[in-house]
Amino acid sequence: MRITGGAYVRRTIKVPKGEIRPAMDRMRVSVFAALGDLEGLSFLDLFSGSGVVGIEAASRGAAPVTLVERDRGKREVILENLRIVESTIRLRIMPAERFVETSRGVFDVVFLDPPFAYGSKEALVRRIAERGIVGGTLLIHLPASESLPEMIGDLARYDFRRYGRSTVAFYRREPAAPKAPAR
Repeated sequence: MRITGGAYVRRTIKVPKGEIRPAMDRMRVSVFAALGDLEGLSFLDLFSGSGVVGIEAASRGAAPVTLVERDRGKREVILENLRIVESTIRLRIMPAERFVETSRGVFDVVFLDPPFAYGSKEALVRRIAERGIVGGTLLIHLPASESLPEMIGDLARYDFRRYGRSTVAFYRREPAAPKAPAR
């Protein structure tokens, strides 16, 4: 697998053993083109697997970048992959749900790539919205056979792209409706 754009383009990323479904090159190129300029934006990669999406974000100027992966067995390969990156990327080995519950940060871009069999996708997106963790865009990679509601909390879906047997749904925070003046 390789980085598709930015400062680390064409550098090779190793894939750890175990349950993993790396984001396809074509999908990453399309997703990052849709996101546009990431220079200086904070980026959170939940269910990071090999770390390729977060590394790709750093390659395209995102900073800081945080990777969250629960599988301790993937740690060494992720750390090896991070050695190609000159910027600092923070790796947290913990369940995504625990990170969401304990995080005090707000990220400009949040990318979720849970296992396709993960049954709590909508609940996790809702909790991210409730905790105010996403300040801009949230993306979630899903099997093409699944969909999530157009609104989850105050996050509104504004794009939905299909890539073979999978899709990526794009959400952004809807501004609060103005309050009516008191009479």
